[in-house]
Amino acid sequence: MSFAELLTSDQIQRIHEASLEVLQEVGLKVRFGPARELFAQHGCSVDSETLNVKFPRDVVEKYRKMAPPKFTFHGRDPKFDKTIPDDGPVIVTASSAPDIIDPITGRERRAESGDIARIAHLINELPAYDMFSISTLAEDAPKDQFTISRLYPALKYCVKPIRLTTTDHKDTLATMEMAYMVAGGKEAYKEHPFLTHHYCPTVSPLTMDVLSTENVMYFAGEGLPVYPTIVPNAGLTSPMSMAGTLVQGNAEYLATACLMQMVREGTPTIYATLATVADMRSGAYTSGAIECGMMHMAFAQMARFYNVPCGGYVGLTNAKLNDAQSGYETGMSGIAGLLGGMDMFNIGGLIDALKTFDFAKAVIDDEMAQMMKRMKRGISFSDDDLAVDLIKQIGPGGSFIKPKHTSARMKTEIVMTRIADRDARSIWEKKGSLDTQAHAMNKVKDIMSKNLEPLISPEVDAQLHTAFPGLVAAELLPLEEHVA
Repeated sequence: MSFAELLTSDQIQRIHEASLEVLQEVGLKVRFGPARELFAQHGCSVDSETLNVKFPRDVVEKYRKMAPPKFTFHGRDPKFDKTIPDDGPVIVTASSAPDIIDPITGRERRAESGDIARIAHLINELPAYDMFSISTLAEDAPKDQFTISRLYPALKYCVKPIRLTTTDHKDTLATMEMAYMVAGGKEAYKEHPFLTHHYCPTVSPLTMDVLSTENVMYFAGEGLPVYPTIVPNAGLTSPMSMAGTLVQGNAEYLATACLMQMVREGTPTIYATLATVADMRSGAYTSGAIECGMMHMAFAQMARFYNVPCGGYVGLTNAKLNDAQSGYETGMSGIAGLLGGMDMFNIGGLIDALKTFDFAKAVIDDEMAQMMKRMKRGISFSDDDLAVDLIKQIGPGGSFIKPKHTSARMKTEIVMTRIADRDARSIWEKKGSLDTQAHAMNKVKDIMSKNLEPLISPEVDAQLHTAFPGLVAAELLPLEEHVA
């Protein structure tokens, strides 16, 4: 598949040069002391009073070139391993919403660990999702178990790659202890690390925080999968111009990429972005804006310029319901990202500017992702696919229904939709006149009625509850047994 180019070669070079100028003359405020020390050791200028770090051009050019061109996500089951860009587009759930649309009542409420169990099971069963980035928080998490109360139900019901964010270093070590136990030991885990850690160490504009930076450095040093995301918000934390936001965001990516290579040369990373614009009428965070799709297209071009895989949060929506707005915002920016050459998409399940998870939205996004993957696969031009001999055989006025050429391709050439309705109106009415939301919820209920057994052994489960006293139960109950 050829990619659409929003930027010209000259514009890419101008963004690169402007980013180097920003890094060299303005720099970043780096709050984490060990990071400042590392930058100083590798040729950067560090002001110990202001905490400002400036990056000479030659330093940036040296270290950004060390980043490998590929990044691999590992699943507990290796058949779910994915490497980008080769296996792209890799479809990932969007993450960390505090709220959920209750699948029984349809009302919004705070999410709990049991909800994560249901979502993990759903994502494990939906075919287009390649990785589970834990979709919600867990209101019922015991004190000091915030992250492991999210990780545990994810591991319990999903064997696909899992993406996780931790808080402080103590929290990080707790999650790794859990992962080692599930894997059968530290060495076994390191041979096939099924968690990919993710952080936003750079807080726009041009500031590296403490906790996220520490975690990025830790995982890079351990040789374990980790990548950062850059989050400029045009009009609030970056210039109210897409070009200016591209410059600043690119500078922030380069600084973080250099840090990772200074920790460990050859550390894989992803040029990942959550670039948004602000609606200055209210200051609203407009994650569903078409400009977000445009900026992701541009950032994808910058990633190809640097020869690194790319991805990020695209296909999001500001809609409060799973409605027409949700559909067109997700579809327009999602396709923009695909055409622009993004390798990874955090696209699934969230509404209301990343604040709420909706089960039906996750199912609909799965079907949309199937369409995106079909589009990325492109058109085959073998002699058999060109079908000239068949066209000659059928001739004018004939029918292509009966030939084996049709039956052999009818399920592979096109996406056989399950949610999008293609029946005649009379048939649709006989089936209950269901709208898309109802179709999707029926799919949710079907998945939630099957294969509910945990995906970790009772022995390992017992060990986890011994190691982490008070750990949430995270039972996966059929929907009819759920009490909201």
